[in-house]
Amino acid sequence: MKPLLHAHFIEVPTPLGTMTLASTPAGLAGAWFLDQRDPPSAEERRTWQAGEAEPVLQAGRQWLHAYFAGEAPHWSGPLDLSRGTAFQQAVWHALLEIPHGRTSRYGAIAERIGRPAAVRAAGAAIGANPVSLIVPCHRVVGADGSLTGYAGGLPRKVALLALESPNRPLV
Repeated sequence: MKPLLHAHFIEVPTPLGTMTLASTPAGLAGAWFLDQRDPPSAEERRTWQAGEAEPVLQAGRQWLHAYFAGEAPHWSGPLDLSRGTAFQQAVWHALLEIPHGRTSRYGAIAERIGRPAAVRAAGAAIGANPVSLIVPCHRVVGADGSLTGYAGGLPRKVALLALESPNRPLV
């Protein structure tokens, strides 16, 4: 993935661990748990500036607070998903269509973007999602409904799905 240039960032404590939010002039470009798989490199982060005054980062903080309070907030701010390939961007936009409290399957995402045979590639793109939670990659499950990988860790995925739909049986 291309490095995030001209970025600002903040760190936001959540019940599941601290998250880093990053923005560019084009919009919110990142939301990562500090200990998740494949976060931005230390070298890349050294180029970022503190962003407490950045409106899109403040909106991200408010979104996270509402989300962890059990609400189903809608992200209406700009997203900068330009670091991904055209295929990845299509997958990430498809993830935005999964409603709060619902899940989808990898195959359904591949079909939604018109590439039904690209299930594994869709899975890889989902795993590379740079804007966790707001672009809800945690809502994607295996073909049989089983909980599969999540860059933030499977226990977090379980917790996020339980937060969104407390009555959902977790396979």
